[in-house]
Amino acid sequence: MRPVVLAAAVLGAAHAAQGQELNPRAYVIAPVGTSAINLGYSHFDGNPDVAGAAPITDAEGSVDLAAFGYYRSVALLGRSANFALTIPYAVGDFTGIVADAPRHARRSGFADSSLRFSVNLIGGPAMDPNEFAKWQQDILLGVSLKIVAPTGQYDPTKLINWGTNRWAFKPEIGYSQRWNHWVLDGYAAVWFFTTNPEFFSYNQLFPGVRSKTQSPVTALEAHLSYDVRPRLWISLDANFWEGGETSVNGVPKVATYQRSSRVGITASIPLTAHHSIKVSYSDGAYVRYGGNYREIFASWQYGWLGWPASH
Repeated sequence: MRPVVLAAAVLGAAHAAQGQELNPRAYVIAPVGTSAINLGYSHFDGNPDVAGAAPITDAEGSVDLAAFGYYRSVALLGRSANFALTIPYAVGDFTGIVADAPRHARRSGFADSSLRFSVNLIGGPAMDPNEFAKWQQDILLGVSLKIVAPTGQYDPTKLINWGTNRWAFKPEIGYSQRWNHWVLDGYAAVWFFTTNPEFFSYNQLFPGVRSKTQSPVTALEAHLSYDVRPRLWISLDANFWEGGETSVNGVPKVATYQRSSRVGITASIPLTAHHSIKVSYSDGAYVRYGGNYREIFASWQYGWLGWPASH
């Protein structure tokens, strides 16, 4: 077994749990014309918990991920809507025991980018800044679609890749309700995946072509947050997801079925009228294949109304 097998197992567990973010206040609306750019950094480390899906023991992974994001609030048929683009780049080190020998692998490159579009259905009409200043949130109900595109680093001859060589789609419904300083959020979603038509192919072990599929993943997410003062808030976060069994050339890999949960805490801190930072920490609460990692996250955001040239 080569060292790439170890790294692939770690990355495979991470890809399997793709998109299991903890994202409080995702359906809280903003005035039409609000824009923001953000630069984020995440550090992941832990045991991938491959549950016998690969011949690896004592596996550990450490990943540093940087991401650029852009957000824009718009109006759609009189309702508040928004879209957000994310482009990540990752560097990872992986260690473990393969065939009774210690192994190490390191990879760097762009991961798959994503685009999310969300629209409010109940409680959040499209508003200009003056209208928004007089508005008070009660119950919000919205829907979103997140699309993950196969833009990441991918070489079909290797097991270890930051990209997945497939598309992923996440339709979601989101609820948010405010009671004075408290905000409760709840989301329910399903991930759908297209086929990776060239999975670990054209090499000495598998000279032909192999395809890889993944069954849908059901995801639930909940957050309870408190406003300390305007734009300064802290949130307790939790999620749960289930499904995602993979198959290679039509043969199911039963050990890859997921049933996992994470818990965490998030804080958003304003610095100036336009600048803010967000920090969070999360860890696996219950893990059945993948997701058994710790994450430390920090991001800087600059927001404005209108377009930069007119501000």
